[in-house]
Amino acid sequence: MAQNLRTPIVCVMGHVDHGKTSLLDRIRGTTIAEQEAGLITQHIGATEVPLDVIKRVCGSIFKGDTKVPGLLFIDTPGHRAFTTLRARGGALADLAVLVVDVNEGFQPQTLEAVEILKRFKTPFVVAANKIDRIAGWNPKPGQPFITSYPEQAEHVKVALDEKIYVIIGKLYEQGFSSDRYDRVRDFQRNIGVMPLSAKTGEGVSDLLMVLMGLARRFLEKDLEYRAVGPGTGTVLEVKEEIGLGTTLDVILYDGEMNVGDTVVVGSRGDPIVTKIRALLKPRALSEIRSEEKFKQVKKVVAASGIKIAAPDLEGALAGSQIRVALDNIDEVSIAIKSEIDAVRIETESNGILIKSDTIGSLEALVNELKKEKIPIRRADIGDISKRDIAEVKTIKDPLFSVVLGFEVDVLPDAKEELLGSDIKLFLNDVIYRLIEDYKKWVTEQKQLIEKKRYEKIIKPGRFIIMPDCTFRQSKPAVVGVRVMGGVIKTNLDVMREDGSIVGIIKGLQENNENISEASSGKEVAMAIDGPTVGRQIKEGDILYIDVPEKHAKIAEQELFESMKIEDKETLMAYMTIKRRGAPFWGK
Repeated sequence: MAQNLRTPIVCVMGHVDHGKTSLLDRIRGTTIAEQEAGLITQHIGATEVPLDVIKRVCGSIFKGDTKVPGLLFIDTPGHRAFTTLRARGGALADLAVLVVDVNEGFQPQTLEAVEILKRFKTPFVVAANKIDRIAGWNPKPGQPFITSYPEQAEHVKVALDEKIYVIIGKLYEQGFSSDRYDRVRDFQRNIGVMPLSAKTGEGVSDLLMVLMGLARRFLEKDLEYRAVGPGTGTVLEVKEEIGLGTTLDVILYDGEMNVGDTVVVGSRGDPIVTKIRALLKPRALSEIRSEEKFKQVKKVVAASGIKIAAPDLEGALAGSQIRVALDNIDEVSIAIKSEIDAVRIETESNGILIKSDTIGSLEALVNELKKEKIPIRRADIGDISKRDIAEVKTIKDPLFSVVLGFEVDVLPDAKEELLGSDIKLFLNDVIYRLIEDYKKWVTEQKQLIEKKRYEKIIKPGRFIIMPDCTFRQSKPAVVGVRVMGGVIKTNLDVMREDGSIVGIIKGLQENNENISEASSGKEVAMAIDGPTVGRQIKEGDILYIDVPEKHAKIAEQELFESMKIEDKETLMAYMTIKRRGAPFWGK
């Protein structure tokens, strides 16, 4: 029965610098040290730890029986690998380890990882890493946590428990019930939090044991695979290798692949159809990400990580399926293209343009933007190009003249196209941060737009002609005035309290300097063309700025609450005058 079970694929996720790589290295190092050289299998993009090695590392704390043959750890740490690895529209990873620095707690990428795990409904455990950095911690290298913890001082235990409770609280906020793993009875209902140290190895055996337990409970019935027949995998990375050209790092999760097989792989255009020229694996115990020489194999069987060399792979997409095709090339090509097209979005409607590095990360970004109700004009894979910028230039709404780029570069010709344009570019490697930056910018832009609109609105102004301040009687009349409320500006009509228009303001001066406007409390000289002082106007008169009806309506209905008291009083007095003969004026 065991040979019918595929090795569970485990993805390690978490915030940058919280110890994902160190944990993978510790798992690899611990397991290599614990067994005869050669038993551990190194793959491209993955490390396989067999069941007998896990049992040996865990020792007496390993309980129960399992048909699962071991664990396949994905060696590209982070949510990027998780979203890249997709199968049949879901996540390829069967289990996940969420690494959290126990001293720093949840960070933006931690929350992002939790969202992805929630969406894909992937069973996971939390590795509360760096317990060795807790003040007073007494390291017990390589020991299980359950034997290391009792040997710590009481105040150290209390400090650790407090930090674990903070993590449990954050998980609760995200909708998960959790507890320290040794207190969890049902891992299907509760998330286990594993205190450990990737540096000292404490707690690593506990983690392996719980992962095996999860595999047994959640996955045994779902891990069947075909050891023969056309293989299906996911492209983890597209790489240039010296002497090989463009190669694909692939996780094969079903069936088999042989040298000479025809394969179909997704690209930005039509799927690529090519023949496998070489299948490559790292040499025994070599570090996967190093530039070691590879050994060639004729055949590979799921689940496995492999490097594929073949012609015409330059346009292949990370995150795409790669499938062996026999006499059904067209059928396989259509299936792969439809999966890519399902993630891409292209509409004629208003919205922002987004670019991402892989199908999976684009899917994650699209989902988050939809959740925030942010419209998308186009979503696509690849670096930001001149064509993208040219397209965004046609968008009339300034709030959508935007490009969001996740884990992508801006091509040189696109940078040139951006120069002198009003297009706003956002780049980030954290989806949440990318969206937050955009939302913050939108808020700021709306405030600026509102401010400009407010400045354009002609608001009522009220002023009094001061006694003994007539400097010229007419053509134009020049008088000294005090502004009682609102704003007075040049080139606006002057209205009396009976509603009649008596002239137009031709100029304003303060301390013999020409000014364009004066606000409440100011005393200025005003030139009014039209009236004669002593006839149409006289000293002591209270006069108003006449306002277009549309502006008065906006001032009363939208700007009233933000006005000063004297400006509100001026507006109310002005509206009373205008509505004497027309009750619905400005409504």
